[in-house]
Amino acid sequence: MTPLSLITPESIIEDMRYLKLLSRSFPTIGHASTEIINLEAILNLPKGTEHFLSDIHGENEAFEHVLKNASGTVRRKVEEIFGQTLRESVKRDICTLIYYPVQKLNRVKEVETDLDDWYMTTLNQLVKVCQNVSSKYTRSKVRKALPKDFSYIIQELLHEGSQQHVDKQAYTNQIIATIISTKRADEFIEAMCNLIQQLAIDSLHIVGDIYDRGNGAHKIVERLRHYHNFDIQWGNHDILWMGAASGNDASMANAIRISLRYGNLDPLEYGYSINMLPLATFAMDVYGDDPCTPFMPRGVQSSAKYKDKDIRLIAQMHKAIAIIQFKLEANLIKKHPEYEMQSRLHLDKMNLDKGTVTIAGKEYEMVDTNFPTIDPKDPCKLSLEEDLLVQKLHTSFAKSDRMKKHMACLLKYGSMFLVVNSNLLFHASIPLNKDGSFKEVEIEGEIFKGKQLLEKVDSMVRIAYFDHEELDIDRDHEDVESARDYMWYLWCGKNSPLFDKDKMATFENYFLKDKDIRKEVKGYYYTFRDDPEMCNQIFKEFDMPIKDSHIINGHVPVKQSKGESPLKADGKLIVIDGGFSKAYRSTTGIAGYTLVYHSHGLQLVQHEPFESTKKAIDEGADIKSTSFLLEFTSQRMRVRDTDKGHVLNKQIQDLRKLLVGYRIGLIKEKN
Repeated sequence: MTPLSLITPESIIEDMRYLKLLSRSFPTIGHASTEIINLEAILNLPKGTEHFLSDIHGENEAFEHVLKNASGTVRRKVEEIFGQTLRESVKRDICTLIYYPVQKLNRVKEVETDLDDWYMTTLNQLVKVCQNVSSKYTRSKVRKALPKDFSYIIQELLHEGSQQHVDKQAYTNQIIATIISTKRADEFIEAMCNLIQQLAIDSLHIVGDIYDRGNGAHKIVERLRHYHNFDIQWGNHDILWMGAASGNDASMANAIRISLRYGNLDPLEYGYSINMLPLATFAMDVYGDDPCTPFMPRGVQSSAKYKDKDIRLIAQMHKAIAIIQFKLEANLIKKHPEYEMQSRLHLDKMNLDKGTVTIAGKEYEMVDTNFPTIDPKDPCKLSLEEDLLVQKLHTSFAKSDRMKKHMACLLKYGSMFLVVNSNLLFHASIPLNKDGSFKEVEIEGEIFKGKQLLEKVDSMVRIAYFDHEELDIDRDHEDVESARDYMWYLWCGKNSPLFDKDKMATFENYFLKDKDIRKEVKGYYYTFRDDPEMCNQIFKEFDMPIKDSHIINGHVPVKQSKGESPLKADGKLIVIDGGFSKAYRSTTGIAGYTLVYHSHGLQLVQHEPFESTKKAIDEGADIKSTSFLLEFTSQRMRVRDTDKGHVLNKQIQDLRKLLVGYRIGLIKEKN
């Protein structure tokens, strides 16, 4: 920090234009000095807790619980505060109340005989927890987080409750007693619990893949829309839905197909009001006599949600949209030879009389050859009925108000990557060559690699959403259409940093017996993930320090059951996709990793499967988690050690210049 005595008149004159603008907000010496004191104080507060999640894949209940318990942070706080002074069952009840205040209160009322006494005890406990989690913030920040109805009362309890004088304790007890006597205890407890949840985590990072497989992606995004501070690094499954919402029909078909594959129609029908009746009618007409065996939905046979006839209809719809998808994709591949995906054209390589398909010069036996909508003369052309169906589905996606709001949220708070507090967040990869150098990728006739590639992709995603006429943007319609087509390429293209495999073997998985041809070969990024030098190369590319920086990825599940570690390259790279999705748990052996970065260091949390919200409320069954402290600092990190601290330091420096400018008369104070 430059002392006031070293700030020269020349430096003030050089920045005069900016300093005069700054003087509008701080018009006197008093205003400027007060703000300097305030910012200096903030710099010495403990660093706020950051929470990292990845690959949620529609598992709404588990996501909600991890969000509420902050990956064990709330439980740790309760343990720190009450330690051996309370029984384990009581501490568990406090945590459950904080997570699910309304539901837990209903359970308490069913069994508690002296409710007023329970209220008094519980409110005092919640005040202590709230004091703890709010201690690392300024009063101003805490005040902004307070619910309006109880703002003054909570401020009094947080401040006075920390005083040990007997008169102050009597004052606090009287406030709580009055809350109870005026029948506001339930509302107050709910407000306190929600405040604790909010203050436990300063910022939330979602490292991609909110969508697909699970049944609640729409609920997750709706929850995020109202979360206090978050960001998203798009995953390939998010981009798929964003592509569908932007108007790309191949992306739309893929999104519908995956929903049907896992028997998850709620996001489509109830989440986004997508009319699935035209697809169901078409499928019954065309595939009514087809067993559709390869298209039976996964994991629903044992579910009470669907009857046998429902499962059969889902399989028929699944096959119908899959064939439409292959046709739409084939036409995109032909339209864009620069995608270099001609090897993915299979419909015109089939010999349905023999029941085979030729791929890379080799003939493979097919398990299904019933394709009534495929014209042998033009296999990639949609039938009239398929074309009409696509138009109806397209209109349904385009008219979904909630989808528009959710995609606007993903665009506003999302990006391809983020650098925050020496952590580089991106979902999948940065394409590399065989020698580990950054791979050059052509987009719209230009070459991009490394950081520039991610920036270009980010730009393409946003262009895909431009309504150039409505926004009066000077951009050709062809550019927007090209960007929307590219959204599909990002989902499954070999040079996409969100996919980075040689192919997406959807066709092979449905129709071929040979398991070898189904194999998807990952790009070289995954070969070099355990190489510290590769990480150092990436840190340099993103202007990050080599020491103490990390790359945080998701995308590829960590197979913990087979001994795989989420820590790569001597801890420089951390993969936090450990199986949030139920579909992955058989191979990962766990139910996901999350990461917590607090003032004491970086903590990896490994989670066991979440049973249910009901069990969490009835029995206090928290997610069983194991925490591993990856890095520990003996001295707590302060705000001054973070990106925010660097910004505040710059503001302080500018204010110091303004202060000197006032004192030597170069800038005049205002009344």
